[in-house]
Amino acid sequence: MSTDATETTVTDQAVASLRTAADPRLRELLGGLIRHLHDFVRETRLTQDEWESAVAFLTATGQACTDTRQEFILLSDVLGISTLVETVNGNHAPGTTESTVLGPFHMTESPVRELGDDIDLVGGGEPCVVSGRVLSGDGTPLPGAVLDVWQADAEGHYDVQRPDSLPAGNGRGVFTADAEGRYWFRSCVPASYPIPTDGPVGGLLRAAGRSARRPAHIHFIAGAENHAPLTTHLFVGGDEHLDSDAVFAVRTSLVRDFTLTDDPSLAREFGVPNPFRHARFDLVLERAT
Repeated sequence: MSTDATETTVTDQAVASLRTAADPRLRELLGGLIRHLHDFVRETRLTQDEWESAVAFLTATGQACTDTRQEFILLSDVLGISTLVETVNGNHAPGTTESTVLGPFHMTESPVRELGDDIDLVGGGEPCVVSGRVLSGDGTPLPGAVLDVWQADAEGHYDVQRPDSLPAGNGRGVFTADAEGRYWFRSCVPASYPIPTDGPVGGLLRAAGRSARRPAHIHFIAGAENHAPLTTHLFVGGDEHLDSDAVFAVRTSLVRDFTLTDDPSLAREFGVPNPFRHARFDLVLERAT
């Protein structure tokens, strides 16, 4: 016979209700979630009105999600959960490139491009070249490594945010490293930008008095055979928001200067006007276990 649930017994009862779940990991995750949430309610003495507000907020968050916008990932980002999950699960082998958050704008399939292609389809920004190598942890080049790249434009907008003015695929590309693990592509220097604030997550930031700004960056997902995939950022050195990223994703090791380069021969090689900005960013992957 079940007993009447009380403030102290309802937690064990809720956890015990999971005992018939076939998946042990599911039992562990849900049990831990229940215990932490119940402890939160007891510690904060959550009121009925506050609980109803939380339910309404989560409902609105789900309703704000579309095919090109993931408000729940945005919520995870601003609460630091995305960064924490990446930190717990990211690359830890010495010398490998640090991982960081996926972000809410990896929402469309990036077009396949050739090495050296320009992913800035609209122009108007300061031209730049990003180049580097994809390497294994021991320094061995990884020929044929695949890099999925996406970024905001020179005004801080992703293509999915401005479908009326930015062509689909702007700031995006999938590149394959050459026989020496090298890659390079042309673009514009990305701008810093505010994360979307027109939804419930934006309201949460305003209520908390928090900045919505992200420092300028380029996203990468790098993969190679027999190596763990890497999700990371290239941050633009000198950006004023590096110390106040709204999603807590900055890693000092991922910051690079976009150096003004005055080299006509190099400009011709890369196919960009001279002078131009150049950032070098090697990606070192951890061998899969």
